[in-house]
Amino acid sequence: MSHFEIEVKSLLGEKERAEALKKKMYELDVDCKHVSTNKQLNHYFKDGDINKLFKKVEHLFLGEQLEKFKIITQRGSDFSIRSRQRNEEVLLVIKASIDEGTSANTVKRMEFEEPVAISLDELDALVLSADYEYQAKWSRDREEYEYKGANVCFDRNAGYGYLAEFEKIVIDENDADSVREEIDVLMAELDVVELSQERLARMFSFYNDNWTSYYGTDKTFTIE
Repeated sequence: MSHFEIEVKSLLGEKERAEALKKKMYELDVDCKHVSTNKQLNHYFKDGDINKLFKKVEHLFLGEQLEKFKIITQRGSDFSIRSRQRNEEVLLVIKASIDEGTSANTVKRMEFEEPVAISLDELDALVLSADYEYQAKWSRDREEYEYKGANVCFDRNAGYGYLAEFEKIVIDENDADSVREEIDVLMAELDVVELSQERLARMFSFYNDNWTSYYGTDKTFTIE
């Protein structure tokens, strides 16, 4: 079964702001807990043919995984294709928007994120063989928390600095708007401001044009 990701980002910038936000989460939710810490490499691809990609990688998936892949290719548009290494685990990630944003950074989108039993380089080679090109390579350190029914991720991204992502997953697309409102309430009580889609798009574009200067480093930039 396919699912939908409702995700809202807030740009924190500095470590001190991230630590202050974590402290406030624990103060407001006695059940708040740290779930995981991981290092990630994320490779973004552009252009290409989603149907050709399906043929190239379908042997990597079985059963429900394969059905989820089929659904997102049939229903989605404006696909964002990524390979990901999370610690030692390698995953294929496909996102397709269900609102007015782009699949790369939008608030509401369909999502396919499944592990594969090959290396990151081998997965990249399969994606490239489906007529895709590298758009950019990203690196980040991520801490994940559970807070009042939402997943909250604190990312230290090359280029962006510290970013918080508030996320909920829904099965029924009709629930997307009400879940978005729930996230807005959580962010308001924590006094964090949503990073606008317009500014995020400018940041994303700048990074894509300059990623070789930031990938794998602690360097950051500021784009208003």
